[in-house]
Amino acid sequence: MDFQPPLPRLFAALNFAALKHSGQLRKSADMSPYINHPISVADILAREGGVADPDTLVAALLHDTLEDTDTVVSELEGLFGAQVAAVVAELTDDMTLPKPERKALQILLARDYSERARLVRLADKIANVRDVTHNPPAHWSLERRLRYLLWAGEVVGSLRGVHAVLESLFDEALEQGFARLTALAEIEASTPSASAANALTGS
Repeated sequence: MDFQPPLPRLFAALNFAALKHSGQLRKSADMSPYINHPISVADILAREGGVADPDTLVAALLHDTLEDTDTVVSELEGLFGAQVAAVVAELTDDMTLPKPERKALQILLARDYSERARLVRLADKIANVRDVTHNPPAHWSLERRLRYLLWAGEVVGSLRGVHAVLESLFDEALEQGFARLTALAEIEASTPSASAANALTGS
């Protein structure tokens, strides 16, 4: 099958992802539309990382469609090609598994990702670390946010060597995240009312 040139394909993928994620919201405090996340991942790849490969950018826009919507692999193959579908499949967690097992598998499987999947996962983790640092889910405690940063670092540790600029951006985001959350934890610990509230809520 002949597929569309890069720019129309990107818009087709964006439209497809927007329709598939319609009505879904991020867990962030502002509960932004979910489509903002894959757009952010593609934007990090293209503008911050200088990644121009169309299949990688299309896969970035579609990377959560198999996991979080009713999309199937054959649908992606028919619309965007086998290579894009394969990358999205690589990045898709098995949602039948318990969450701790899924998180452990992300660390293990990242070692064997294709180059395109590594790039998308790296940008995905940059976007998520930035969100957990500056716009986290409202119900997440500082401890949970710190645990996420530690886990994200382990995932990225399994796929290093794919893109020096993106890896540097991740390291910068992680460093800023730890600094910000550590400072917030110190403020929280020195505020009696906050400490009492956390004790009551179990945060």
